[in-house]
Amino acid sequence: MEKIAVIDLGSNSARLVLAEILPNGHFVVFDELKETVRLGQDMERDGFIKPSRVAQAIKTLKMFRKLCDSYGVDKVYAFATNAVRRAKNQKSFIEEINTVCGFKFKVLSEEEEAQHIYYGVINSMDISKAVIVDLSGSSMQLICYNRRNILYRENLPFGTITLTELFKDPALSTEEQTESIYEYVSAQLSKVEWLKNIEPDYQLIGVGGAFRNLARISRRVRKYPLEMLHNYVVARDGFNAIYDMFKTLEPEKRNRIRGLGAGRADIFPAALACIKSVLEMGSFEQLTVSGYGVREGFMFNHAVPSTVEKPISDILGYSAYTTMYFSDVNIRHSEQVCMLAIQLFKQLRVLHKLPRFYMKVLRIAALLHDAGSRIKFYNRYKHAYYFILNSNLCGATHREIVLAAFVALGIRSDDFNMSEWNKYKEIVEEEDLPAVMRLSVILRIAESLDRTMNSCIKDINCDVLGDSVIMKTETEGDCSLELKDASEAASEFARAYRKNLEII
Repeated sequence: MEKIAVIDLGSNSARLVLAEILPNGHFVVFDELKETVRLGQDMERDGFIKPSRVAQAIKTLKMFRKLCDSYGVDKVYAFATNAVRRAKNQKSFIEEINTVCGFKFKVLSEEEEAQHIYYGVINSMDISKAVIVDLSGSSMQLICYNRRNILYRENLPFGTITLTELFKDPALSTEEQTESIYEYVSAQLSKVEWLKNIEPDYQLIGVGGAFRNLARISRRVRKYPLEMLHNYVVARDGFNAIYDMFKTLEPEKRNRIRGLGAGRADIFPAALACIKSVLEMGSFEQLTVSGYGVREGFMFNHAVPSTVEKPISDILGYSAYTTMYFSDVNIRHSEQVCMLAIQLFKQLRVLHKLPRFYMKVLRIAALLHDAGSRIKFYNRYKHAYYFILNSNLCGATHREIVLAAFVALGIRSDDFNMSEWNKYKEIVEEEDLPAVMRLSVILRIAESLDRTMNSCIKDINCDVLGDSVIMKTETEGDCSLELKDASEAASEFARAYRKNLEII
């Protein structure tokens, strides 16, 4: 299979991400490497990338070259962003790193960088209208989109490194410096008219290392049970608590904060001040963290060239199929089980009365219910549960992913564990538990109706007659095993729906 590498040479850090291109336009990341290079440090004085920073970049890129060669990478996308873009010695710097390290770097324009950030977000998040904020060491990108079209774009010429250096004053406390940064950024943002007038239904999406660190810290503060950054939501009150804590911490204490990456402790207060300014200027009540950005934008464009013109329409489906291809599950069987499960959900709506939200949960569980078998056949539903919980699916909220995992676990009701359920009480709602029980029975029957994996059940029609449900199947060929196996779920069906089940 084809392997590609994406190298992002930013103001604060250099990142190498390696991905394998799967069949049918899918990709999975299989390795990465990150080093702090601080290209933007001390540039405000004269506009030149300093020799020590150049040396650090070359040392890092040589390591990247070695890793690419060891994996036999077929294609490398190497790009530099704002710090190199505005450096007076840009040309000599690019020529030197290309010659010494064997790469061919491109310096992205502001528009190209914003476009690839947008590609990364729009193909991985099911949010119809939002403002994207990408915060780097020397710039802040604001991208407003609606209905999958960019409406506004703004590049502000300051970032976490430049602001930290600009307001560094031994006579001021950490709190005073942070508040000064906040006031300065707020003043600059007040000039962005569209941000001040943004409609209330727009969401805020954060991209970049500062937001990932914020999410990690927030998770630890909340004792959040799910190890997933993409689509993690930080409420404004929760953010303000973190901001108030950090603005008074001295650097040596910040270094001991778990969740804050090495090399960011000194610039993190500036990052928080920038985020607070955006939250308040746009009157956003929360922000959603994206694990996908400019690097993933290149990967999407490579794996699915049509995304240059048109974003992926079914984000959840694309992400689920990526997982299915990578795990080598029986896709035809998964599709058949999913189709039957959705049919049953619709046919039994008069009984379960669940809103459409839960059909998405059922879809996830149905498509990935068999993934646990790739670990081991025995206890496969428990394996599927952990698999879905750690799938990092795009196009689904954390609540939807957790519920889907429990639906898969509940296919065999004796696997369901209330103590495990209670771990996720911060994410799930009160009405979710009975919903999961009913969805699990649906999935149990749907899986049984494709027991031989030959798609012999073509259609289902359910009649509710008194205290019974008659499930009529339209079949092709011998389906005796399917009908027998599905009928064994009658007791679980009776507990969940208070009806007797007959399958014919």
